[in-house]
Amino acid sequence: MENVNYYLDKILHSQIIISIAIAVLGFVIYRVLIYILNKSEKRSKASLSNKGKTYIKLIKSILRYCSFIITGILLLKVNGVDVSSVLAGVGIVGVIFGLAIQDWLKDIIRGGSILSDNYFSVGDVVNYKGIEGKVLVIGLKTTKIKELKTGYVKSIANRNIDEIDVVSNLIYVSVPMPYELSVAKAEEVINNIVTNIKENNNVNDCEYVGINEFADSSISYYLKIDCNQLYKWQVRRDALRTALLELERNGIAIPYTQIDIHEK
Repeated sequence: MENVNYYLDKILHSQIIISIAIAVLGFVIYRVLIYILNKSEKRSKASLSNKGKTYIKLIKSILRYCSFIITGILLLKVNGVDVSSVLAGVGIVGVIFGLAIQDWLKDIIRGGSILSDNYFSVGDVVNYKGIEGKVLVIGLKTTKIKELKTGYVKSIANRNIDEIDVVSNLIYVSVPMPYELSVAKAEEVINNIVTNIKENNNVNDCEYVGINEFADSSISYYLKIDCNQLYKWQVRRDALRTALLELERNGIAIPYTQIDIHEK
């Protein structure tokens, strides 16, 4: 019986068991904190602003890194590694290590800048190298966007935020009218187009800006449309269709360049 107690005591106090217990406990604490954040996010989803969503996403990312680091340090300590000397050693090799992970550090610093300087938030529509997408996640290292056209999810290193532009909720549409049409009649038709566009889905407002260009074969009348960023391409298509239908109703043909060829 004494032998059994002896071996049982050895097992319970072995470094392997303690290490496993620390790893499991660290994982459980991390999952509990994430669960609490997810519940809070769901409860206040309707009233939560884009910036609030961004903070929650970033807190989750920070928790993941912190839990990994803290659990790692505890495991080293339990297994007899002098953590203080390890941390001191980090200072000695910090310069060399810093050069190796400088891009990683830039990503983390810029990730904090996105929030502090309010570059953009989760839910915003941004443009990155000609790709427009909705911001899904802002992490410590990367920002993930979902392309509007394809639905693909793209990860962008946070150090490249200078190349990211927030997409405006305004789009501009030109409606060509023939030179033969009086300005009064043209603007009457344009006002009808504006009224009809306002009734389209995802359109907040529409207004006639004015004459934009004297083209070779037409006069360009300019419209400004305020819309939901996520549906700007569909709003543009709907606006062009609305304009075309109104022109047809008024018997106005869209002008186009014609080339006359004369044979001798």
